[in-house]
Amino acid sequence: MLKELEKLGYLTRDYTLNPGETGRSQIVFLPTAKATSLFEQKRSEAINLEEWHKTKEKILEFLNSLKNCSLSAAVRKVLEEIPKAQIRVAFCAYIIGLFLVYLRKLGGKTEVLIKNLVQNAPTNELRMTMFVGTVLGSIIQTMNHEIGVEVTELVGRYLKSIADLSHFEKEMLSDFLHEALA
Repeated sequence: MLKELEKLGYLTRDYTLNPGETGRSQIVFLPTAKATSLFEQKRSEAINLEEWHKTKEKILEFLNSLKNCSLSAAVRKVLEEIPKAQIRVAFCAYIIGLFLVYLRKLGGKTEVLIKNLVQNAPTNELRMTMFVGTVLGSIIQTMNHEIGVEVTELVGRYLKSIADLSHFEKEMLSDFLHEALA
């Protein structure tokens, strides 16, 4: 693998001796300027804004198409779409979509209270984590047979992804949540 990265210009080969030891030199690979530039690149620059808007609209349309489905059918359809998410922010949007489906099922006063709580959260990250956590807690409390291990594992991935998003990505995702809750 290192040789392949070297061929692509991301690594250079060098030889070194361990100080104070006799014997053969060791081959070491060092990152090139090309490799370093990958890590210095702003994450928000790596996101294609036009692609994000298309993805967001696609998810919102998809969620609207599920309004007349049963809860289990809607959840199954969302779970089928999640692996297709190519970027982390899209994965998070699908997870939010999954919990929007659950929120609609909860309905009534619970839905109103959760929307109010989420919209009053002080930061984007809190807004998104509170939304998923509150809906998850409500679902477990009222209809725990509906939640499977797959969903809880996805929530774990979602929380890690939210923590790793750039400020710009969190803002985009928070705007998506706000729009979806409206």
